[in-house]
Amino acid sequence: MKKVGLIGGLSWVSTLDYYTFINKGVNAELGGLNFAEILIYSLNFGDIQSVTWPHSFHLLLTACESIKKAGAEAIVLCANTAHLFADRLEDKVGLPMIHIVSETAKVIQKTGLKKVGLLGTKFVMEMDFYKQKLEEYGLEVLVPEDQETRDYIQYTVKEELGAGVVRPETKQKYLKIVADLEKQGAECLILGCTEIPMLLSQEDFELPVFDSTKIHSEAIVDYILSSTK
Repeated sequence: MKKVGLIGGLSWVSTLDYYTFINKGVNAELGGLNFAEILIYSLNFGDIQSVTWPHSFHLLLTACESIKKAGAEAIVLCANTAHLFADRLEDKVGLPMIHIVSETAKVIQKTGLKKVGLLGTKFVMEMDFYKQKLEEYGLEVLVPEDQETRDYIQYTVKEELGAGVVRPETKQKYLKIVADLEKQGAECLILGCTEIPMLLSQEDFELPVFDSTKIHSEAIVDYILSSTK
């Protein structure tokens, strides 16, 4: 098996999901007591928030370099927003990056769907790094039109879901947001934040839902096992 390094803590709640999905995926393939060999560098999310995401490159770089020194063969950023720096980190550290947006786009591309609704942090929804990567795979990206709505998603991701708090009233508001995306023409939905699957899942919708955390984890499992198949 190949050894991967996870840059976690972004938040710690979603890092637990990665650890669970990856180990279950490896065990499903190999059976017995076989599980993934994983290195985890868990950042203090408070440090990220102090400098803000756009200025967090060096915090992520330090974590990636530490993971490399410990023997990781590939790097995983356990947050959609952290992929703001994915290409720069890959070039600087010299290890392959298993990219959450690319892996999600590949899965959607196979379905033939074109118009995707995207929910995530303000950075994911408003900056170009995420949407441009999806567009490279021929996808048209729709995000909530109102600034107030995007601000609300940012607040709940940071103050509620990031702390492990799930509120029924928040879910109801998210369901309304997705309904509005459908009215804009969205054919499917990307949960483009590793915390949002705590709130929403395919069971809540008729339109196809793509959980970026699960898709990313499946790609990581494939990488880990690529030397054993």
